[in-house]
Amino acid sequence: MKTKNLFCSTLVLFVLVSCNTMKYVPEGDLLYTGGSVKVEDSLVSKKDRKALRKELEVLLRPKPNQSFLGLRPKLFFYNLVSEPKKEKGFKHWIKYKLGEAPVLFSKVDLDYNADVLRNYSENNGYFKTRVTSDSTRNGKKVTAEYTVEPKNQYKIKSVTYPTDSSDIAKELRRLSRKSLLKKNAPYNLERIKLERQRIDTRLKEKGYYYFSEDAILVQVDSTVGKFEVELIVKIKEETENRATEQFRINNIIVYPNYSLKDSILGKNTAAIQHKDFTIIDPENIFDPRIFDRTLYFKKNDLYNRTNHNLSLNRLVNLGTFKFVKNSFVAADTTGNYLDAYYYLTPLPKKSIRLEVLGKTNSANYTGTELNANWSNRNTFKGAELLIVSVFGGLEFQVSGQNNGFNVYRVGGETSLIWPRFIAPFSLKSGSGFVPKTKALLSYEFQQRDKLYSLNTFKGAFGYIWKENIKKEHELKVTEITYVSPTNITELYQNQIKETKALGTVVEKQLIFGPTYSYTYTNTMEKRKKNTMYFRGDVDVAGTLAGLLTSADAKTKDPKEFLNVPFSQFVKLQADFRYYHKLSRNSEIASRVIAGGAFAYGNSTTIPFIKQFFNGGTNSIRAFRARSLGPGSNAPQTTGGFLPDQSGDVKLEFSTEYRAKLYSVVNGAVFLDAGNIWNLNAKDENGNAIPERNFSKKFYEEIAVGAGVGLRFDFSFLILRTDFAVPLRLPYGPVSERWQLDNINLKAGVFNLAIGYPF
Repeated sequence: MKTKNLFCSTLVLFVLVSCNTMKYVPEGDLLYTGGSVKVEDSLVSKKDRKALRKELEVLLRPKPNQSFLGLRPKLFFYNLVSEPKKEKGFKHWIKYKLGEAPVLFSKVDLDYNADVLRNYSENNGYFKTRVTSDSTRNGKKVTAEYTVEPKNQYKIKSVTYPTDSSDIAKELRRLSRKSLLKKNAPYNLERIKLERQRIDTRLKEKGYYYFSEDAILVQVDSTVGKFEVELIVKIKEETENRATEQFRINNIIVYPNYSLKDSILGKNTAAIQHKDFTIIDPENIFDPRIFDRTLYFKKNDLYNRTNHNLSLNRLVNLGTFKFVKNSFVAADTTGNYLDAYYYLTPLPKKSIRLEVLGKTNSANYTGTELNANWSNRNTFKGAELLIVSVFGGLEFQVSGQNNGFNVYRVGGETSLIWPRFIAPFSLKSGSGFVPKTKALLSYEFQQRDKLYSLNTFKGAFGYIWKENIKKEHELKVTEITYVSPTNITELYQNQIKETKALGTVVEKQLIFGPTYSYTYTNTMEKRKKNTMYFRGDVDVAGTLAGLLTSADAKTKDPKEFLNVPFSQFVKLQADFRYYHKLSRNSEIASRVIAGGAFAYGNSTTIPFIKQFFNGGTNSIRAFRARSLGPGSNAPQTTGGFLPDQSGDVKLEFSTEYRAKLYSVVNGAVFLDAGNIWNLNAKDENGNAIPERNFSKKFYEEIAVGAGVGLRFDFSFLILRTDFAVPLRLPYGPVSERWQLDNINLKAGVFNLAIGYPF
């Protein structure tokens, strides 16, 4: 009976939607439901006819209203409400965001579409194409049909380049070796355009600054054979002489303090000559050596577009100039020379920025953080960037098992970035991005109320460089971290006696060694349907010190430096993200994280601050932050608080569907899975703890959560709200871990955070 009622309801809805689509079709007009193309010609293979049909149907205009299972839901929503009086509000959203106006047959120009199909076919070598058009009416709906007879496709018989003895003719003949125009290939106008662009690009690399692709003429002779053409590449007769001549660089003049309001053009009295550069800097704001490292051109160099663009990119990426402008002017001298001018407008040297950051997990911590950053650009006149930051933060719980154990943080950081490699030997980067050397010092005081306090000191020195806009490397030659506990309460000390592992949190830690990270991303390419992000990290601590001291903590006491045992371990982590765009306002985003750390030599365990954690607003959102694992270990309250759980191995997967709902409101449906494990967890008696350790049955200990969320995009800030529930627990009897038949919304976790999780 229920099935019958459901079928009847669906049928009624189908009829209502179908009838509603005609509501706003004017009398005397028809609803256009689409066009089709039929390619008819026995001279063209079935495969080519099918391919040509697909290419032609994309060109038909206008596009009909979108349909789904024979229904037109957008048209339904358009007709659902009357015309709104305002260009905002709920009615406007229903009519013009969820809906779309009917596409009428009066807007369809059959002859225009036929001409478009004919032109496209001819541009692809079907020179004798015939196109006819017609329409078919069905009630108040109509479709358009186009019949295309392409005949034979013309192929390229030969390609001829200039044969005279001029320099540019010789250059064109050399470039013909990698021509896009191939013998026996089908004629294709788009490929001819691309060949002109290729020639222009290559000539720009050879000093032909004034050359343009418009100077290239490709003549087509279709009388040379049966269904064949000869392509003749030549330089247009009206092309000016200088476009066919090579130019070299003469003077290079830089205005590093250029302003439109107070122009210093032509005032060469304060000019400084540095190598091949003339620097017009009356106030001596910049060290001339900046431009020696940034500008690729030198006097008498043959002009080329690569060095032109690399120089501009490097000037922009210095981060010191607000505007960068460049021009090349024919030099007033004998021969073909260009004077290069660079007009640079600096950013304000000093600035202060305040940031308020916040993150909340109602099952764990809610907190805010205030950051104050003071920046000094061009600190030592060499475009150096000095940043001094101070911050204060508070994390507290609004629910869950940790009430009353708040976390307070305060600290500061100073970093200095040089726009070059600083090393005892010469290092160079050939990309358009300025390589950087970075030094950093920081301090943080963290107090976990009623438990303990931690003082963390950090220092680092390393390099950052980019191969291109997609690939970035960061090598910290050394990173030193020292953690010192203080104010350990009697409550926490008593819990350490019961649970020895809690003691690792408040141990003194000394970590030093190199780190390396590699990042690849093409997410900046907004028009791409599929984009990705990858980051790989390698952390190697204490290796050299361990070798020099023959450290072996398994057989003897660990070696110490300044009365603190130094850590020795290797840590690897990979973060891969994939974004699949479904439409302009929707996408599927996925992330996989895999990591592992191994202690050896002077250490038997990974220091707590370098271990892996799971759960929380940016992790598996159905579980409390840092509460998952290791393995099938069940979270247990210790002395009224829930200890942070950490591990040596981490696996995590997340995927979510994101879509724009209304104005600044975006929605999401997501699924998270993962866990952490130890490699060699042992109890106080030295026995292995199998439920905590990674094993071949790790998949049985995967936690799974799912949920929904709203994201409010205010452009300057994205406020994220996610509600998630556990679908699978990593602990308990294996047969009872799935919770699909026992989903408890009260066990769900509400997450409030800033920014997307990935």
